[in-house]
Amino acid sequence: MQGAAIAFSPSLSLSANPRKIAAAAAAPRFNPISLPSSDQLLLINYSSLSFTSASSSGRRLSPIACSLKQSSPNHGSSKRESDGVVVRATAESSGPVETPKSSTFADALVLGTLFGLWFVFNIYFNIYNKQVLKAFHYPVTVSLGQFALGTVIVIFMWTFNLYKRPKISRAQLAAIFPLAVVHTLGNLFTNMSLGQVSVSFTHTIKAMEPFFSVLLSAMFLGEESLDNITLFSIITIMSFILMIPTTLFMEGVKFTPLYLQAAGMNVNQIYTRSLLAAICFHAYQQVSYMILQRVSPVTHSVGNCVKRVVVIVSSVLFFRTPVSPINSLGTGIALAGVFLYSRVKGIKSKPKSA
Repeated sequence: MQGAAIAFSPSLSLSANPRKIAAAAAAPRFNPISLPSSDQLLLINYSSLSFTSASSSGRRLSPIACSLKQSSPNHGSSKRESDGVVVRATAESSGPVETPKSSTFADALVLGTLFGLWFVFNIYFNIYNKQVLKAFHYPVTVSLGQFALGTVIVIFMWTFNLYKRPKISRAQLAAIFPLAVVHTLGNLFTNMSLGQVSVSFTHTIKAMEPFFSVLLSAMFLGEESLDNITLFSIITIMSFILMIPTTLFMEGVKFTPLYLQAAGMNVNQIYTRSLLAAICFHAYQQVSYMILQRVSPVTHSVGNCVKRVVVIVSSVLFFRTPVSPINSLGTGIALAGVFLYSRVKGIKSKPKSA
């Protein structure tokens, strides 16, 4: 059977008592001792006093090894005084440390899933929303309903601790309020546009949205820092509060079953599609903010540009919207311009290497 050499290192003191150290120094030194083992123990780590097997089989016993051996008499007085235990770092012979490839793959899978959900929810929101607005010509009321459902979802998540309820100061609320106003107007004008023109034209115009979002966030939010989901949740509630007086003033109460029946509409169909549109509206925006927590704003803007293309193509196919070559060219130029702007913005934001 093969022997295993065990070495006690000199620079790690096992006792804080000077007398014990002196006694240990005066004690006779031991010659190498052979132990019956098929593995040679090697020291590899300072902090974790454990042992590692370095045999050809590569079996791991623990991350540290030691050997009893006599120190050299030619190392001077300082070496002779430290004839105790010395810990020496050694390269591990059991193979290189594996990188967490599974974790990286899982993160990429989650991010890809979020992008897919972002696209799908946005497509269905535009389809259901367009169907509702073609029959029910009150975009302000529709916007109020969408923000109302979003508020219910946010309160539900906070109540049942699905997401931690934030503690917001008055200064933060004051900083978020202008963003809520802009968010409210953005959704309101989107619904007004969808009620009048095609989905493809609306999203061609909305392709400039990332530019104005970055600009207004820098102007109003400033140094106030909140995580994206909390920010979106507060903005949703604020938008709902803002839309209540706006709806009553501009359109009144028009979403009752009696009014819909009097207007000759299919009540169940309007309610069902409005509910689905509101769920998809909140879901795609929630996922959008979740993606923004994982990627840079530039990457998010590029993904947003790709999403516009997917939504435009899907709406054209679903509603069979006639598209002339001039329309296609104009849409392509607008989307390409936003894409190139995002890329240039990303290049300029990278710090110059020394």
